[in-house]
Amino acid sequence: MRPAIAAIAFVALFCLGGEARSADVDLEVILAADVSRSIDDAEFDLQRKGYAAALTDPRVLAAIHGRSGAAIGVCFIEWSGDEDQQVVVDWTEIRDEEDAGSMAAAILAAPRSFMGRTSISAAIDFAMAHFASSKWQAKRRIIDVSGDGTNNSGRAVTEARDQAISQGVTINGLAIINDKPNLGYSAHTQPPGGLPLYYQQNVIGGPNAFMLSVKDFNTFADAMAQKLAKEIDVARAAAAKQVSFMMRRK
Repeated sequence: MRPAIAAIAFVALFCLGGEARSADVDLEVILAADVSRSIDDAEFDLQRKGYAAALTDPRVLAAIHGRSGAAIGVCFIEWSGDEDQQVVVDWTEIRDEEDAGSMAAAILAAPRSFMGRTSISAAIDFAMAHFASSKWQAKRRIIDVSGDGTNNSGRAVTEARDQAISQGVTINGLAIINDKPNLGYSAHTQPPGGLPLYYQQNVIGGPNAFMLSVKDFNTFADAMAQKLAKEIDVARAAAAKQVSFMMRRK
């Protein structure tokens, strides 16, 4: 009986260890990539490779290692028109280069999901619903939206943004300047005042929200890595500030 009891105890400890490992994840990030028709195949390829490279970038891994829990939860989705959203790689716990490499490989291996219109609002709504499928119940949640154009499908993007913000979610943006737009998409990819201003005024919001712009798809990987590392650092600083405040109150 004693060996059996020992075996049961080992299994219990193993399970508890797994729960403790997942409990360390206090930041969830949904990477939401625009794959609308204004993004051609070559640009799509650069974007996909950019996401994969960003996840394994030393800056991002250093930011993850600098967290108290040393882990984040990441999900990668692609979106296009009002009814076009898909989970490409579901929730993945990233602690180290091996975790990041596995997710990066899965992103690169998946086929393109869509090539339709551009509904940033539907992408936000889809991401918000998908947070419920996470196993971590993290205190901090970020939707990381990248795209090369304005919202031209579905409900107003400001409505989706404001609803997400009201639930404590932060939406950050990466505005991609399409330097070779199809003439039919020029008004969509180059709105009055520029796409960065559009994202600033209509897309991003919530605690510590920020936006970066990338001048073309060739520099997407570096911009994405910079952005993801900053998101992790900002969330870490915000968490530390909250802990410090609670300790002062005690």
